[in-house]
Amino acid sequence: MDITDNKKPSLLIVDDEPSNVKILNELLRADYDIRVATSGERALKITLSDTPPDLVLLDIMMPGIDGYKVCKRLKADPVTQDIPVIFITSKVDEQDELKGFEAGAVDYVTKPFRPVVVKARVRTHVALKIKSELLKNLSLSDGLTGIANRRRFDEYIGMIWNYSIRESLPLSLIMIDIDHFKLYNDNYGHQSGDSCLIQVAGCLVSSINRKIDIVARYGGEEFACILPHTHIDGAVSVAKKFHNEILALQIPHIRSSVNNRVSISQGIATLIPSNYSLPETLIKMADQALYKAKENGRNRFCTY
Repeated sequence: MDITDNKKPSLLIVDDEPSNVKILNELLRADYDIRVATSGERALKITLSDTPPDLVLLDIMMPGIDGYKVCKRLKADPVTQDIPVIFITSKVDEQDELKGFEAGAVDYVTKPFRPVVVKARVRTHVALKIKSELLKNLSLSDGLTGIANRRRFDEYIGMIWNYSIRESLPLSLIMIDIDHFKLYNDNYGHQSGDSCLIQVAGCLVSSINRKIDIVARYGGEEFACILPHTHIDGAVSVAKKFHNEILALQIPHIRSSVNNRVSISQGIATLIPSNYSLPETLIKMADQALYKAKENGRNRFCTY
């Protein structure tokens, strides 16, 4: 959830019993945006969407994938692992409760539940998540541009790398460099240079649509975009959008030899991570593609 806006936090209620869904919906809808899933499969699809919930209320006994498996899947994925899960279930045995916490749940409420208890626990865990996100964002944000910093880049690519190995999924990386940025600074001054960096960073971030994609300031005038679950064609589409959107900003750059406005060069690389390679392999590939884009005249992208 964006902690700076005034939207209601969002909850996902996962239960195949309509009466339970109705009770929880009526109890919580005044304070939260509610979505409902009646199966584990549907719950996973919603949490992995571009608009994941802030908290999941999860029944254990369901057809198909049960609640324990759903919770374990959420906690195994770096994209969803920070979404708190509260089990609401008729299973009252102590071993069942222990199994729920071992799966990664933050709380366990037994049916028939008391409304005041459910509301209090949901409120507590949503507040904790928002505070945690605020602290995390402050430590992992670039001081100038406000987007993800190098530390966040290193942390995220490591998490996504390990997840991609487990699931045999492709991972793409785009390295991005502002063309002739030193000449821009020399001509317009460092204050204008900072303004340029802020505009470019904001444009890149607004050009990605998926929650799992991140743009980070890699260093100086260089940015990086991590694209999980993405083949080379998808990465090329993103790079094309970056190229067009940055030019559309129409930031003047009369000292540039490739364009009279600010432009970018990009290097794209894709691979399916394995235990025999490291994230540095992908970074090196994207860097080499970026070098090729610069050698070929800048204001373009090249693939590895």
